[in-house]
Amino acid sequence: MVIFRAMKNRLRNVIAFAIFPQIALVVWLRQYPEFVESWYSQGLYPHISAFFRILYGWIPFSVGDCLYVLLSLTTIWYLFKHHRRIRRQTLEFLRNVTLVLSVAYFCFHLLWGFNYYRRPLYKSLELEEGYSLAELMAFTEQLVARTNRMQLELTGDSLQAVQVPYNRDSILRMTLSGYETLGQAYPNLQYRHPSVKKSLFSTMLTYMGYGGYLNPFTNEAQVNRKIPLFRYPVICGHEIGHQLGYSAENETNFIGYLVTASSKDPYFRYAASAYATSYCLSEIRVRDPEVSAKLYAGFNKGVQANFMELEEFWKGYENPMEPVFKSVFNTFLKANNQVEGIRSYNRIVSLLITFHKKHPL
Repeated sequence: MVIFRAMKNRLRNVIAFAIFPQIALVVWLRQYPEFVESWYSQGLYPHISAFFRILYGWIPFSVGDCLYVLLSLTTIWYLFKHHRRIRRQTLEFLRNVTLVLSVAYFCFHLLWGFNYYRRPLYKSLELEEGYSLAELMAFTEQLVARTNRMQLELTGDSLQAVQVPYNRDSILRMTLSGYETLGQAYPNLQYRHPSVKKSLFSTMLTYMGYGGYLNPFTNEAQVNRKIPLFRYPVICGHEIGHQLGYSAENETNFIGYLVTASSKDPYFRYAASAYATSYCLSEIRVRDPEVSAKLYAGFNKGVQANFMELEEFWKGYENPMEPVFKSVFNTFLKANNQVEGIRSYNRIVSLLITFHKKHPL
């Protein structure tokens, strides 16, 4: 690559070797979440995030997705053109690869990744940690009843699925309005200079089993435009939560729930209630599948129809590679301070239960 030719070998070696002290620094910072919270997550990061959202937010398509495509094509072209040289000078090639990884590792953490080591959200919200099985059961029963009530109010028929009457652009605008309201109660969740895009990779994301992602290098929130409307509001809220500097998946799950549940719109509140209930039922299923099945059977048929819509949507994209993608992402999460990996998504249940202890349904 041209960048390598312009560098002297000594400088290349220094940059490549720098990945090791960077890793040591990250491991050290894991022990000091309060320092990361004050210095980075509430200090430097909001300015970085605002800068990139202003820079790219006005562009109607995903700049980050385009950069990923360009980088992939450039890499393929480079490997094809220089494959003979790579075989002859393997050590130099490996050094150059390490150089690229070192720069990417630095940029990733500076632009977003240090948020993985910030103070947990439950401490910021002054919530308890953990819950009992009895609390989980009682809360889930409340959610089932609440979801049934909302479904009946929206349709007038317990057998009819709720049809969200908005398109995806409208849902996004309503989510932004929801953040305006939420930010008044929780200043750390104030959201300005929106930069939320429908991902150009939506089909690929669906085959991988993901609802969206945050591009850490451009700070654009990417939402899978194929997700059914029933789930779309919470996904939009989730990805904006990542933009606000919350990296843990259980925390952005909760933030997505909170902004959607706080909406004045009844369809949003229904989507949030069903979303929360699904995670609680999943947690109960791990402990007692029969009890989970009985609780699910207590849903109105219309609510079950909405869940079936989601299930059929994901089944339509099942493929042999999905477990591989999930395994890679699981490893990525564990490497970035989420020791439970993908299972950490379900830790939203603790936040839901302890939050609603202070703010009853």
